[in-house]
Amino acid sequence: MKPVKRRMKRRPPVVAILSAVVLAAVAVCAAGRELLAPHALDQDVYLGVVGAGVEGHLLGTDQLGRDILQLSLAGARSALAGPIVVAVGSMVIGVLLGTFAGYRGGIVDMLAGRYADLLLALPSVLLAIVVAGLVGRGYWVTVAVLIVLFSPSDVRLVRGAVMEQTPRPYIESARILGIRPTRIMFRHIAPNIVPIVVANLLLNVAFALVALSSLSYLGLGVPPGAPDWGRQLADGRALLGDNPLAAVVPGVLIILTATAVNLLGDWLSELLDRRVVAR
Repeated sequence: MKPVKRRMKRRPPVVAILSAVVLAAVAVCAAGRELLAPHALDQDVYLGVVGAGVEGHLLGTDQLGRDILQLSLAGARSALAGPIVVAVGSMVIGVLLGTFAGYRGGIVDMLAGRYADLLLALPSVLLAIVVAGLVGRGYWVTVAVLIVLFSPSDVRLVRGAVMEQTPRPYIESARILGIRPTRIMFRHIAPNIVPIVVANLLLNVAFALVALSSLSYLGLGVPPGAPDWGRQLADGRALLGDNPLAAVVPGVLIILTATAVNLLGDWLSELLDRRVVAR
C-alpha cells in the first residue's frame, strides 16, 4: 500500500496575525464607536488641556477639553470607511477598464491607456485639494476625488495581468468552444488575477488612509471638530508642550493601521497566489 500523504497546512506568520489583530481592533472601534466612545465630542473648556494620567483622562485632553483616548477611538470610523470606499471604488474601475482593455485591445485599450496616462500625469494630492476647494469641503467629496485619482494605477495593473493571461491555452480553448468574451473575461481570466487585485486593493487602502489623513491635516475632508486622526494630528501640533499625546497618538495610529494593512495584504496575496498555481 502506498503511504498516504498528509497535506500540511501553512499557518499564518506572526506578522500577519498581529496585523489582523490590529485591523480587527480598529474595525471594532469603528463599528462600536457609540458604545466605546460615547463622550468623544464632549467638551470641557474649563478643564482645557491636561496631560496624560489625569483622573478620567488616561491620555489627557485637547484644547477643547475633549478626551484624547475617546476621540482617537471615535476617529477609527473615518480612518476605515473612507479608505475602504476609495480602494474598492478605484479597483472596480480598474477591473472593468483594465479587463476590457487587456482582452479586447484596439480602441478600447487606447482609450483606457490615455485615461490612465492623463490622470497619472497630474499631482493627485494637489488636484484633490483644488477640487475639494472648488466643490466645497466635505469628507465624501474628497473620497470621490480620490477614487478617480487612484483608478489609473489599477487600470494599468489589471490590464497587464489580463494581457499575460489572454494568450494562454485555456483561453484559446474557451474561444474555440465559442464562449462569449464577457464570460471568458470575468469567469475564466478574473479568478487568475485575484491575488494581484487583492494585494493592490489593500495597498490602496493604506495609501488612501494616508492621503485622507493628509487632506484632513490640511483642513480639507472632515469638518472642524470631527473625530478624525488627521484632524487630531493638525490640532495637536499646538499642544506638543502641554500634552504631546494629542499629536503622537493619532500619528502612531495612522502609521500602525497603514502598516498592518500592507503586511496583511502581502500575506493574502502570497496565499491566494499559491492556491491559483496549485489549481
